[in-house]
Amino acid sequence: MLGWIQREAVYLWYYLDIQFRQIAPYWLLGVVLGSAVSVFGKRYIHGAFARIGQKKTGWLGLIPASLLGIASPLCMYGTIPIAASFSEQGVRDDILAAFMMSSILLNPQLIFYSGALGQTALLIRCVSCFLCGCAAGGFIRLFYSSKGRTFFDFSGFREGKSRDTDPNPVLRFLKNIGRNIRATGPMFLLGILLTALYQIHVPAEFVSHLFGKNNGFGVLMAATIGVPVYMCGGGTIPLLGEWLADGMSMGSAAAFMLTGPATKITNLGAMKIVLGWKRFVLYLAFVMLFALGTGLMVDLF
Repeated sequence: MLGWIQREAVYLWYYLDIQFRQIAPYWLLGVVLGSAVSVFGKRYIHGAFARIGQKKTGWLGLIPASLLGIASPLCMYGTIPIAASFSEQGVRDDILAAFMMSSILLNPQLIFYSGALGQTALLIRCVSCFLCGCAAGGFIRLFYSSKGRTFFDFSGFREGKSRDTDPNPVLRFLKNIGRNIRATGPMFLLGILLTALYQIHVPAEFVSHLFGKNNGFGVLMAATIGVPVYMCGGGTIPLLGEWLADGMSMGSAAAFMLTGPATKITNLGAMKIVLGWKRFVLYLAFVMLFALGTGLMVDLF
């Protein structure tokens, strides 16, 4: 028994060391650059979004709205009060939907995290998240805004005070990095631990068979397991990277990267508050169908 424990400990340490060396640089880079955007760029991003939302840009307004949602560093509980403020200023629901949807799926920090998955996966993640934001805004414009109906209910939401208030910009930046590390570090380490345990105990053939190339069932499974499995962006990157190495198709990975953040428990709680049950179910259906369609298209081409 003691010998088995020692052997497992050696294997675990070995794989933990490999995973940490491979992924940690991307995590640290994401933390630093994400904090830089949060401290020095957030005000300009949200200012640009407000200007776009108040102009009569038509359908084309969904494009910059989705892009700015990706650039926004806020979590969903931070984005909703901002969106409520924009709504009060007259920004249409379709523009808000494009901004919020892409903001749920991706942010500057997660972009740099995802670099650990390789250029192809990073490109697919960025493009699919952008298109998902545009599609969400398009559906709201077609079925709600164009008919004079509202989709969101922001009653009771007000923008909170920023914690980046230190008058010294360097200290403000360093404090934000510290908060970023405390917020993402535990899930990042948990992801590495789960990946190491997976490498030790799960045969590579299992993943290849379940999520293999051109396997529609694999894409469906990836879209589905993204709901309960997704922890946070940093936590799932190591595991997803190992799945891809063991034969997971890029389409399955794309589906997982869409449903995961969109159905993370904290994000679901925030969306339920502003949608109500009926529109909340529509949100879930849209996310699952878009993820499934994206995964199938990626594997097809």
